[in-house]
Amino acid sequence: METQTPDSDTPTSFTDLGLPEPLLRALGAIGYENPSPIQAACIPLLLEGKDMLGQAQTGTGKTAAFALPLLARIDPKLNKPQVLVLTPTRELAIQVAEAFQKYAHFMPGFQILPIYGGQSLGMQLKQLSRGPQVIVGTPGRVIDHLERESLNTDALSMVVLDEADEMLRMGFIDAVDQILEALPRERQVALFSATMPEPIRRVAHRHLRDPQEVKIASTTATVPQISQRYWQVSGTHKLDALTRILEAEEDFDAAIIFVRTKTSTVELADKLAARGYSAAALNGDLQQSLRERTVEQLRAGNIDLIVATDVAARGIDVSRVSHVINYDIPYDTEAYVHRIGRTGRAGRKGCAILFVAPRERRMLKLIERATRQPIAPMALPTKADLANRRVARFKQQVLDVVEAEELGFFESLIGQMESELELDAGRIAAALAWMATKERPLRVEGADSEESARPAREARIEREFSAPARGGFEATPRGDFERAPRAPAPRAERPGSTPGLVRYKVNVGREQGVTPRDLVGAIANEGNIESRFIGRIDLFDDFSTVELPADLSADKLEALRRVRVRQVPLGLSPDDGTLPTREKPAFRDGGNKFGGPRREGGGFRKEGGFKRDSDFKPRREGGGDGPRGPKPASSWSDRKPAGSSWSDRKPAGDSRPARREGPSASDRPQRRSEGGWSPAPGPRSDGNAPFKGKKFRKD
Repeated sequence: METQTPDSDTPTSFTDLGLPEPLLRALGAIGYENPSPIQAACIPLLLEGKDMLGQAQTGTGKTAAFALPLLARIDPKLNKPQVLVLTPTRELAIQVAEAFQKYAHFMPGFQILPIYGGQSLGMQLKQLSRGPQVIVGTPGRVIDHLERESLNTDALSMVVLDEADEMLRMGFIDAVDQILEALPRERQVALFSATMPEPIRRVAHRHLRDPQEVKIASTTATVPQISQRYWQVSGTHKLDALTRILEAEEDFDAAIIFVRTKTSTVELADKLAARGYSAAALNGDLQQSLRERTVEQLRAGNIDLIVATDVAARGIDVSRVSHVINYDIPYDTEAYVHRIGRTGRAGRKGCAILFVAPRERRMLKLIERATRQPIAPMALPTKADLANRRVARFKQQVLDVVEAEELGFFESLIGQMESELELDAGRIAAALAWMATKERPLRVEGADSEESARPAREARIEREFSAPARGGFEATPRGDFERAPRAPAPRAERPGSTPGLVRYKVNVGREQGVTPRDLVGAIANEGNIESRFIGRIDLFDDFSTVELPADLSADKLEALRRVRVRQVPLGLSPDDGTLPTREKPAFRDGGNKFGGPRREGGGFRKEGGFKRDSDFKPRREGGGDGPRGPKPASSWSDRKPAGSSWSDRKPAGDSRPARREGPSASDRPQRRSEGGWSPAPGPRSDGNAPFKGKKFRKD
């Protein structure tokens, strides 16, 4: 294996590389002038029909490095597959197919077909029958067609493995072996990879014949045109920080925002859309047609932000992507390199921003070590920075309109308003400026804060809502006792609102698994309300109440009504100030509901209820069940105070047999004055140890 690196004798124009005239015309129409190092090194080798092993970082133009020479060698008049390109993802397959189509613009009769999972198999079979000269596909779908014998390999003479290291990482390397074994022996193979781990070299050794190795040396593992910065996550919520960065960044055109999970792509895209950004999610659960349409919308400028997972964004090559934002830090350094490779491609400048939580500092160091490049910290734009940015943009917009539009009619209209309304032009212009910026005011209200009070406040909320409800039972050891009677309270007034705040009702509660933290986060993020201005939160079964500032605008209230928590719209509405009943439904005679008339001392009793024909099994000393068999000598009757029996306390008119005697009320645990129960301390008055069982009496 011979290794080559570009030197001073490397060709400096595509004309010097020996490409045919139709391809040179296409390159001129695209605007390509000079080959990149990987193109200059690979094109001559592939034109000669040699196998090759190419190592270059992402974004260096390697697609053209193999597409151009392979196009030069195919026969457009032969309607059979002649070139097969394997890619790890469907997105990359589409990108490579588009590049081939672009370069072959002046080659009549040329056909190319991308094949991948998630696309109609019937449509692929129909298009394969037409004999496209180039097939670009993912390993799984290519194997499927090979097994169906729907992919004709009789004329196949050139094979490309693109991003082989990524195929290895995704577990496709065995499939690649299987495909290469099924293809004709007389073929040319080119393998491209950003890294060359040992399994990739073993594949090259098995399937490439005397390959020429081309390695593009780089002092860093990332493209130099990409500026890299990180923001240390602290205080300010990540979503708020993201929107500040998006608004304040210079030269911003479009961005890909990376998160770790498919669910996060949808959630974050929805939140960004609620804040007025044109954003869309991109993940593997979406139908392939929708994914393709989303990328096309980004390319056309119909959307500016894509929130994506690592796998779904592989292969995206959109020239207007100026920023890559790692909202969630990647799991490994290789994923980081692939992520930021979505910007700064083919010589263009790009910007990569990484969000780093304090616990993720180690991964930041690993990324710097792997890329051999320091990542500079960045300060979060302040609200003053945002205001200045908005004012500058507004001034530029006004200037653009003045220079480009005919304003005679409007100048005349302003003159009329001056005379009719007795206002000067400056005052009228100020009113128009206010109207034009109403949705996004030029002044950003409120002082900057790192919201250091947030953790303390949320901890207080958690304590507040994990504490027992007023009037409930404390978590103390329980003996064999009953609840004290409670007076029914169908409804009760809630405490009054905090001064300056208004209580609202929202349509989520404990049944949806909502916590106070969920409500604080949703309202603070979507309503742009600092958490310190959110008051008391009360959770109920199917709704909650929350106190918000009294001066919220109608627009902000309407926006909060549409906010979704646990997939349910909040439906914010003024609270009527009453609590739902806490009384459990009564079990009326007839068996419709539980309960019945209360008896003195607590508990329930109704006609035909439980009978005491059998004894409760006594507990052993120290708790626990006694052995089965004959009853121990000790019984309730041994310990009952004189003159007390169950029959003594039967309601008048009860004709049932006398109940078994048991302990008197004085023997049972006493109620504390603060509410709740605890076992009576000390030994019992009759000398017996306190009863340690946990069963309630059933009467």
